[in-house]
Amino acid sequence: MVISLNSEIGWIDFDETERDRAQRLMDMFREQDSRDELGLGAIRDSIADHLFPGTSTIHTRLRYMLFIPWIFEGLPKHLSPRDIAATARQREIELIRALIAGATSDVGIIGRDAGDKLKRLPSSVYWSGLASWGIRHFRGSIGAYCGALPLWPKENRKDHPDDDLGGTPIGSRLWHARLPGPPNSWPQKADFDLEPDEVTFLVDRLVEKHPNSLLTYLACRQDRADADAIWVHPHFADFPAQPRMLVEHAKIFSGVMHGAALLYNLLLSELRGNEAWIERYRGALAEWSDDLNLKELASWSLDDFWHETRHPGHTVHEPAKRFVTEWVAHIREAGGIGRDREFAVALVKGRERKLKKGQSRFANKSARDRWQGKSGIERFQFRWPIAHSYLKDLRR
Repeated sequence: MVISLNSEIGWIDFDETERDRAQRLMDMFREQDSRDELGLGAIRDSIADHLFPGTSTIHTRLRYMLFIPWIFEGLPKHLSPRDIAATARQREIELIRALIAGATSDVGIIGRDAGDKLKRLPSSVYWSGLASWGIRHFRGSIGAYCGALPLWPKENRKDHPDDDLGGTPIGSRLWHARLPGPPNSWPQKADFDLEPDEVTFLVDRLVEKHPNSLLTYLACRQDRADADAIWVHPHFADFPAQPRMLVEHAKIFSGVMHGAALLYNLLLSELRGNEAWIERYRGALAEWSDDLNLKELASWSLDDFWHETRHPGHTVHEPAKRFVTEWVAHIREAGGIGRDREFAVALVKGRERKLKKGQSRFANKSARDRWQGKSGIERFQFRWPIAHSYLKDLRR
């Protein structure tokens, strides 16, 4: 049973289904609240894409990695591109009803409430991840897929069961040759429970496309551990060296920059004159300062951090690097924020003003008055809640 009190979420420990439902909800809320007010998103996403490739904060359940190919592989080729796109949309809407009818839990059903009015379809949410895992071979957008389908050469998967061994070249295929077929109940009913051959297929794709990622390592181990953050995972010491090092960097970066996010919220609360918010963020900053491992921070190599977190899919611009470098140097020297608060304040205000310019909440009263008292106050999780959800789905 999920209970909401004062915007906090908790649960009464009735059974495994309800505990899992509540945990998934909390994971989603924690991740969605990590907004990028200080322009650190490229750094955050670089780390996330190394550790948990092909994931996204708007993903929900793993079996969508199969639902979408099943829908798109079965689209009629004889229609016009416009009609193919309309058919795809209708079948994705029908998937909502099928999941409501067949799934044991409604958590993770995309469009559960919106129904026919759903604007962001599951295919658009998972399209990039399908390519990252090597499930989707077609390299274009969804619109391009619908446009190309009437002219696409017929595939013969039975003649060429091995993806990389002779026969039809990969470039002429739309989907992976070993994609499992849908269950007999499809498409009238659907659920999130993976069949053994589906689990094997998904794990194989991770091994093939991302052999050195932490997600692949945990998936191959059928990881069953629960952890609020990846750096407190009970088997952290057993992680392979490279991802373990990256998780160490992620933990320190997340921890030290969390103080900047809290200070940003405190400064806005002071400008708004809201005593409850001010008290909240002063307390949070004091707790952050007490928990900060200054010894660990002092020995942290930013040069190594920038080297290890580089990712071809993301560009970290110099202003972002400079902000992080100056913030870390200040926290190291001052032992926190308190002894030289004005310098820390100047860093945070300057960063936000450069990013938002005329829409800066420090400079634009209208923008500040629209602020609701909370922006990006959670520590960066680097998509661990989504990866954790996927691992739960795999082990079932």
